[in-house]
Amino acid sequence: MTSFPAPLVSLAPMAGVTDIPFRRQVKAFGGRYCVSEMVASEQLARDRIDMVRRAAGADVIKPLVVQLAGREAHWMAEGARLAEAAGADVIDINMGCPSKSVTSGLCGSALMRDPDQALRLIEATVAATTLPVTLKMRLGWDHTYLNAPDIAERAEAAGVRMLTIHGRTRNQFFTGSADWAAIAPVVDAVKIPVIANGDIATAADARRALQLSGAAGVMIGRAAQGRPWLPGAIEHALEHGGEVAPPSQARLLQSLLALYDDTLAFYDEGLGIRVARKHIAWTIDAVLGPSAREHRKAICTLTDPQRVRDGIQALFAEAPVDALWAPA
Repeated sequence: MTSFPAPLVSLAPMAGVTDIPFRRQVKAFGGRYCVSEMVASEQLARDRIDMVRRAAGADVIKPLVVQLAGREAHWMAEGARLAEAAGADVIDINMGCPSKSVTSGLCGSALMRDPDQALRLIEATVAATTLPVTLKMRLGWDHTYLNAPDIAERAEAAGVRMLTIHGRTRNQFFTGSADWAAIAPVVDAVKIPVIANGDIATAADARRALQLSGAAGVMIGRAAQGRPWLPGAIEHALEHGGEVAPPSQARLLQSLLALYDDTLAFYDEGLGIRVARKHIAWTIDAVLGPSAREHRKAICTLTDPQRVRDGIQALFAEAPVDALWAPA
């Protein structure tokens, strides 16, 4: 088995965020490895349109990394087969989502409480596809049950090619700070690459996470909301030194307008207008901050696409250049 080419910087799977239009912008800014939104394996197999959309992307996003979630081996295997047939390049297994709507169904990070069941899902997924299978999880369910190293060893033995560890437990959700040093025992337990995730928003964060964890790379999550340029910028800074270099005002505007048009085309106009609002809001918050809050609210209530475009262009034209970027 050949070694898996671990990405130095990757974009985390985020439900409602990392759809094809957003990942396309991340790629346009130099982000090399972008994971899809979490796809429910059973619902994908049953051809539910929203899950099919999440798994789409062949010939649009390369490599196409499809993250599957589920609680039954049969459906995880079916989901992996369908994703491969649709053009996926990598299958990622979700064992890290802390959402109650996911863990109440014994999916996501709830599987860390049942390592034997988790292993059955991993084995079924690996056996169902010729593609590399990776795994994303947390440190454990809570601080009394930090079993990520044990699961990592078992996953490696079952054929998993790379691990991503969020430096929190499930019960922490996103509170407190990610513990990058707590990822080091997972790195020590396996020979496959390990990626550190959680609270990485700058090149300095990335360097510190790599130092404390010993990981092969980092994954950028919530800091990329409204900043599709961030993963590529952090990777460039890690490779060449210095901090991230934000895009120009003109490039930021071009990206947001392209994301808006792509979202309307991908979802159809009615749904696309609504889906795009959160990306518009995140971008305005990220690049203009609280001073633009009223303008953001006005733009996000518009229903005519051309008026939305005009509002975005006017807002950027009126903003001071030095107000167009703030650290994550």
